[in-house]
Amino acid sequence: MYKLIIFFLLALPFGVFAQTVTTGTVFDYSKKTISLPGVSVRNINSKKTTSTNREGKYTIAATVGDLIEFSAVGYHTDTLYLTNLLNRTIYLPVKSNSLADVDVRGVRMNSQITDAKDPLAEKYTLLNTGGNLQRKRMTDKVGGLNLNLGYGKYKRQQRKEADLEEKDMYLEEIDQNFSEKAVTELTKLQGEELKSFMVIYRPSVELVKAERPYRYNYYISRAYVAWQKLTPQQKKLQDLPKLKEN
Repeated sequence: MYKLIIFFLLALPFGVFAQTVTTGTVFDYSKKTISLPGVSVRNINSKKTTSTNREGKYTIAATVGDLIEFSAVGYHTDTLYLTNLLNRTIYLPVKSNSLADVDVRGVRMNSQITDAKDPLAEKYTLLNTGGNLQRKRMTDKVGGLNLNLGYGKYKRQQRKEADLEEKDMYLEEIDQNFSEKAVTELTKLQGEELKSFMVIYRPSVELVKAERPYRYNYYISRAYVAWQKLTPQQKKLQDLPKLKEN
């Protein structure tokens, strides 16, 4: 009897701890086997912060409904809304390094920059420095620089359109496979519970894109197991906390 009491007394702190923290590992989105150390992990609700260790693992105090923010130099910041405190795997995509657009309409280029004969070259012989400074004739030759501003802007626009088309494709796939009919057939959920389940556990584009082909039935089954462990209050859709204006 005494041994049983001691066991419960020793187990209680660990049980309480397990219910008040969330854990996980952060990986590079493109190279999913590479964990990311030093990622800043912040609980937006409680303002508590920590960072991932050498293996990319983190532990932070949290409760269901908190917003957890992940940020690192060179990576896009990601925010997670906690529907439960289970161990999670986070993937951060790398920021693309691109030069900012440059407006060069006010610059007049020196005809000596190129040896090509251009009938309009005479119009580009002066550099307008603006202000009270005098206009100075450019005499230094520039080599190894190829300006292709129009093409660069067009290429970026094409890339954006391609990304949007790809995202629409994945969203359409998710709508078809994570539908009310598909979820009901596997889980037997209906009514408000079905709506809540589909909002809380709807797979993201990044999740579906990371695993091809994506196993929707397997995902729905796992999500339903997690759903059954939620309390009635947790199963209800909760309003996201309002963020303070900067």
